[in-house]
Amino acid sequence: MKKLLVLLMAAMILSSGIAFAGAYTGPAVTAKIASEEIEGDFMTVWAKKFADHMKDWSDGKIVFEVYPYGTLGATGDINELAQMGVVQCVFSDYAWISAFVPQAQVLALNYIFPTEQVPQTLDWMMKNGDFMPLMTKHFADNGLVPASIMFEGWQWLSTKEPVKSLSDFKGTKIRVMGSKLLVEDYKSYGASPTPMSYGEVYSGLQMGLIDGQVNPLFAIYSMKFYEVQNHLTQLKSEPFLGIPAFNKDFFDGLTKEAQAEIIKFWQDAIIPAGEWIIERNQHDGEMMKKEKPSLQFHTLDDAAVAEFKAQAETVYPKYVEIGGKGSQKMLDTLLKDIAEAKAALGVK
Repeated sequence: MKKLLVLLMAAMILSSGIAFAGAYTGPAVTAKIASEEIEGDFMTVWAKKFADHMKDWSDGKIVFEVYPYGTLGATGDINELAQMGVVQCVFSDYAWISAFVPQAQVLALNYIFPTEQVPQTLDWMMKNGDFMPLMTKHFADNGLVPASIMFEGWQWLSTKEPVKSLSDFKGTKIRVMGSKLLVEDYKSYGASPTPMSYGEVYSGLQMGLIDGQVNPLFAIYSMKFYEVQNHLTQLKSEPFLGIPAFNKDFFDGLTKEAQAEIIKFWQDAIIPAGEWIIERNQHDGEMMKKEKPSLQFHTLDDAAVAEFKAQAETVYPKYVEIGGKGSQKMLDTLLKDIAEAKAALGVK
């Protein structure tokens, strides 16, 4: 009797596995994903997890090949390649994608998100909010389909001189990503922001073309920016957010089941990916301290944060001008979603 039960259970498991493997009935698909980050960093790692998932889910019929930063061009290039359909997916951020979807810059406004539980806030927004459908519409108008919004840790300011107050920041030449709004953010603090390609930052710091830059800890470590900087400061202002986006013609050409699985993967990944990057950033912070003991880490106190936040809020109306059509609704909806997520999660 026991042997019969074991055989029946084995048959059920086997049949359920066959059903899962045969769930995708569409044609074979081969596609390219261009990542904004180097091998081993967040976007490339999670793009590969996505590729593995889709290959398993489709029984090998949907194959995504991942291209890390630099293999297909710089950050601006890969977004354009995705819009043109030369690559079928780009994993980029809210700043570099803004050249193609200017409304996305709303995510670059400083002091918008809570300082705790950002992945959980984004997860709540995906499931319950109105912002993502609105953002999807603006992406679609520009030939792209966003799958999710992913947390990659908080941005850290790295500089040669310490920044502990707004006055310390005045006149500092800071590299920022290619976004008009980010330029306005850092101008409001009295800095002199300069957009610069990711691959040029190290030499820019080394040669003194810039005094500092802004990136999450893992990027500062993997790109070795800390080697030519003396101070890292947490402004508590800006989470670094990644957006996996697909060429619209490519996405529309997939079966409905494949489209749903793509969106499901990326939205289900928000919290686990957030946990992964929090651990990674902590590890990389410790490694920088070990490899360069003279490197100083600072976090702004409440009084300094209040100074920075007051200046940041003067930029909010400028987003409506820079973001273009529908920007006011984007801003209002984002603020509403974040407020409702914080209330639901019990976050201050």
